[in-house]
Amino acid sequence: MDRRRRGWVFAALGMLLVSTDSFFIRWSEEDSWTINFWVSFFSLILYLGIALVSREPGPVAAYRAGRWPLVAVAVGAALSQLAFVTAVTRTSVANVVVIVAATPIVAAFIGKVFLGESTSRRVWTAIAITFAGVLIIVARSVGEPTLDGDLLAIGAITAFAVNMNIWRRFPEMSRVTGLGTAAILVMIAAVVAGVNFGIDGRALFAVVGMGLVFNPLGRLFHTNAPRFAPTSEVAMFTPIETVAASLWAWIGFSEVPEAWTVVGGVVVISGMLYGTLGREPSRAGA
Repeated sequence: MDRRRRGWVFAALGMLLVSTDSFFIRWSEEDSWTINFWVSFFSLILYLGIALVSREPGPVAAYRAGRWPLVAVAVGAALSQLAFVTAVTRTSVANVVVIVAATPIVAAFIGKVFLGESTSRRVWTAIAITFAGVLIIVARSVGEPTLDGDLLAIGAITAFAVNMNIWRRFPEMSRVTGLGTAAILVMIAAVVAGVNFGIDGRALFAVVGMGLVFNPLGRLFHTNAPRFAPTSEVAMFTPIETVAASLWAWIGFSEVPEAWTVVGGVVVISGMLYGTLGREPSRAGA
């Protein structure tokens, strides 16, 4: 597998794993600060375990090498998680996924302005197709928007898009250290804001599943994707979250997707395939 396609696979797997976030948030029936704290707590356990068995440098060495870029991605990842989880609890999931669909456009714009990365007409067309597919999925279900939730979702995708470009610009930075620091920052913010330490079994199941497995592994896959592919192409896979989240709602809450959801999913997948399959890989490899 060439480097560019490896980046596509990492991006797709990352978004598929984090697509379960809305399922676990809904399942927990807890407030956003409690979810953020416990998810970050269990994520930190996984990051520490990976750090112990991997050959990556320790946090001190990582910060000596990365300094401000590593601080920036840690703060960005923390803000993105805080904003996303809170947005899901304050506005409809449909509104959030519409906004998430704009991530490829934001990421491509930032990459063009700050990294000088060129985005082909084919990729822009693929982005437009996937965005249209997401709009088809949610067009029938968008309810009354809650302004603060929608604004938080916008903040989440902006921080997410900025981080993708920083990871792209500094490919050798320690992912584990950056994401682990983000988890610590989220935990500190949640303690200051107020967190429920006495969660019930249902909520515990949700935060363990989200925090110890799906969310951190998804973030690790996705933050490694920019090592191999341009950010505009990595971001093109974000609508996977919308399609997959509908599937998890069907499985977990018996919410049978409407015909428009199926049609939109086909359009989204078609857009991603158009933007990836059949393209000549870059000679630069990334």
